[in-house]
Parts: sequence; C-alpha cells; structure tokens
Amino acid sequence: MNHPRTIQVYIPDNYYEVNKRYPVLYMHDGQNVFENTRAIGGVALELHQYLEQHKINLIVVAIDQNTFGDERINEYCPWANRQFSEVLTGKKSSLGGKGKEYINFMVNDLKPLIDYQYRTEKNQTYIAGISLGALISTYAACCYPHIFKRVAAISSAYYRNQEEIEKLLVKNSLTHLERFYIDCGTKESGENDKVSKLFLDSNKAIYEILKDKDVPSHFNTIEQAVHHYKAFKERVPIFIAYLMAEKV
Repeated sequence: MNHPRTIQVYIPDNYYEVNKRYPVLYMHDGQNVFENTRAIGGVALELHQYLEQHKINLIVVAIDQNTFGDERINEYCPWANRQFSEVLTGKKSSLGGKGKEYINFMVNDLKPLIDYQYRTEKNQTYIAGISLGALISTYAACCYPHIFKRVAAISSAYYRNQEEIEKLLVKNSLTHLERFYIDCGTKESGENDKVSKLFLDSNKAIYEILKDKDVPSHFNTIEQAVHHYKAFKERVPIFIAYLMAEKV
C-alpha cells in the first residue's frame, strides 16, 4: 500500500503453554481495537480485556487505518462513492476506490506472514470491522469467501458503496460463508432521524440479500445506539460470541 502502518497481534494467554492452533480474526481501524491510549477519539473496544477475561482462544490481527487525509475512506471503499452516498450525506464525493488493493494486501501479504509466524488455523480466518471497516469486511467476504468464512459488520457504512456491494453480494457465490453478523443502531446519525433511518435501511438491505442466499446470518438492531465507539464497545460480547459459536 506504500504506506507504513502498525499492525498489532493479540495472542491468547495460553499460546506458549499449549501446542495448538488458533482461529484468526482480522480487524480494521486497528488504533481503536485494543488500548484507549492509542484510540482515535480516545475510546477503544479494549477487545483484549474481553478475550482475556473470558479465556477465548482467538488470535486477533488489528491493522491500523491510514490517517493521512481521506485515505481511510479511499482504502475502505472498494469503489468511488455513488448516488446513495450523495443522498445520505447530502454531497457528492469522488472518494474511494482503493479497497481492492487494500484487501489484496491483506490476502497476499499480511495473511501469509501471520500464518507463517503464528500457529494459526489457516482455514478458520474471520474478519470484522466497524462503519467503513464493515463495508470493506463485507467486500472481502464477497471476493474471498473461502478465506474469510465468518464476518462481523458493526454499524456498517454500506451507504458509500451501497449499489455496488449489493450487486456483488447477489452475483458472487457465498456458499463457503459460515456466519455473518450485522448490527446497526437506530440513532446512528444522532438527532437526524431521516439519515439514521437511511443508515439502518441500508444495513437491512444487505441482510436481506444474505438471507435470500441462505448465508447463516444474524441482524441485530440496537435501539438508541449512536455511531460512536462507546456504543460499539458494548457489542463486543455479542459479535465475538457469534463469530466463535459452533457452525450452524
């Protein structure tokens, strides 16, 4: 990607005590996955604390976002922003379009490195993201369903590529997907009820496609939840439990 960034790897407490392999969860916006001290905005998921407390055997790879200019939008959007994005935001935007390159980096460079350096279950690779991170996670699952078998999409900002991601989901085979979690708050845009409804509707549209294609999936509407890490953090137990459950 021609941009240096930090990638943090969490390993379970018993990693050096037992000789076993672990599933791997890849997450975007890495600054906000673990420590509050690194978090953009000061609030992180503190995912490591939950995993340690509940002794969950999972490796987590957190990829820092590119904080330069609008590069987060560019890298987490597979396509340039289109009509629905303009309707929801009220303005035109030509941002986006580097998502394919970003996912190729994950699949062709990062995952082989992680699988080489750590005792991973290579066929149990999951992916999760928040907002635009959820959009790019869904795109990755569409393009590489045989790799990213379980997905968690939290408060998904599908609206920036709504038309294209819907078409991709309909067109591609998703038979390898084992689990797909989606959630969305009813107050994503705060007091702007119109935008919040559009945001929620955009998430429901993706879920309906998944249902129609018989992908094992779950949609969770979070009442009164706004688009903020304080709200996202409360969903950690829900989406981790869903990802780690036995295959339905």
